[in-house]
Amino acid sequence: MNRRDFLMTGSALAVFPRTGFAAAPFLLRAEPVTAQILPLGDGATVMLGFNGSTPGPEMRARQGDTLRVTFENGIDQDSAVHWHGIRLNNAMDGVPGMTQPPVLPGTTFDYAFKVPDAGTYWYHSHNRSWEQVARGLYGPLIIEEDAPPDVDHDITVQIDDWRLSEIGEQVGGYENLHDWSHAGRMGNFARAVFDDSITLRHGDRVRLRLINVATARVFPIEVTGVAGKAVALDGMPLAAPEDIGQITLAPAQRMDIIADVTAQGGVGFVFQTRQGPYDLGIIPVDGTHPAPRQSDIAALAPNRMPPPDVENAISLDLRMEGGAMSSVATREAIWLFNGQSGMSDDPFYIFERGQTARVTVRNDTRFAHGIHLHGHHFHEVQPDGSLGHYRDTTLIGPDETRDILCVFDNPGQWLMHCHMLGHQAAGMKTWFKVL
Repeated sequence: MNRRDFLMTGSALAVFPRTGFAAAPFLLRAEPVTAQILPLGDGATVMLGFNGSTPGPEMRARQGDTLRVTFENGIDQDSAVHWHGIRLNNAMDGVPGMTQPPVLPGTTFDYAFKVPDAGTYWYHSHNRSWEQVARGLYGPLIIEEDAPPDVDHDITVQIDDWRLSEIGEQVGGYENLHDWSHAGRMGNFARAVFDDSITLRHGDRVRLRLINVATARVFPIEVTGVAGKAVALDGMPLAAPEDIGQITLAPAQRMDIIADVTAQGGVGFVFQTRQGPYDLGIIPVDGTHPAPRQSDIAALAPNRMPPPDVENAISLDLRMEGGAMSSVATREAIWLFNGQSGMSDDPFYIFERGQTARVTVRNDTRFAHGIHLHGHHFHEVQPDGSLGHYRDTTLIGPDETRDILCVFDNPGQWLMHCHMLGHQAAGMKTWFKVL
């Protein structure tokens, strides 16, 4: 990447609409769209999207609502919608071949599920996701608290990269074996996407909902022009607000920040690369808040999570293997979990409902992986043995080992996979069953 590649920071791809629908049925249509990813005056990009835009519409509901969405497939491939991070009933999880049949072109599928947890989530295709997400089939899903925090603006910021030609055409090769066997499909253009109609004031208190929607890239991000705290990860509130510091978001991970605007020029999102910092986007600042808040930033209300039975937790091992420079990888089995590439007939484990497990996840590869668990959240266990934050996706670096502690209380068959989506396509996936 070079500086020319990042000169598109002044506007969003589209002012994606907010959709407050709660219990009302909502039509979500996958279809071809045209997006202005490059700066105005450069070429537009033919992509996929929902309801005429990419990202798709921002859906909003209240905690405890039942969402009813009719998905209409207007593209020329089978598709489906996964509601990432939502602890929903298994039949609505959106995984073709596991929880539902694929939605054929020109047909529909009705989703209906309760949203038990407030927080920042997102939705995306889960059929040929390594291609369909890269082409734009995703959008934010925001579940609001009964008593949301007092802020002047609540802003969703989606961070993505794209592989484009000089005239803005999206480069194909979604099943490139070199990408799949290395770090994944990396784009040569990147930016932060947000509602570009927003202008902030010095002294405003804002809630920033950061979502990494890329298919492979880990984004080290610095948010400039604000002073505040991180208050949630992957939708789950932190027990106490924490300093923001250096933010690292793996694909599919989220962070909520509540902060006060301190800059006069703008609130920026800076991508820290090996070549130096690059601006991904700037929310302009104009004027001064006449009565800025003086109160401390408080913790969000916790979601109701089942307490883990630490003393009686069963111990399991999940080993990541394969990839480039591995002796076990082949063209047919690039990535493996415990020696198995791709889905097996037998589950990784069958859990009794409510059973707690401590899973030791070992990365015996040369690359980082973001491991996502469907239908559940888990604690990242800290080196001292204490229970860390709740996540639904954990980033594990090369030769790194991490324990996760999870209460498997959601009945059904659930997917577990790397959210570097080319890695998933090339074998890094398994499944488990909760009785």
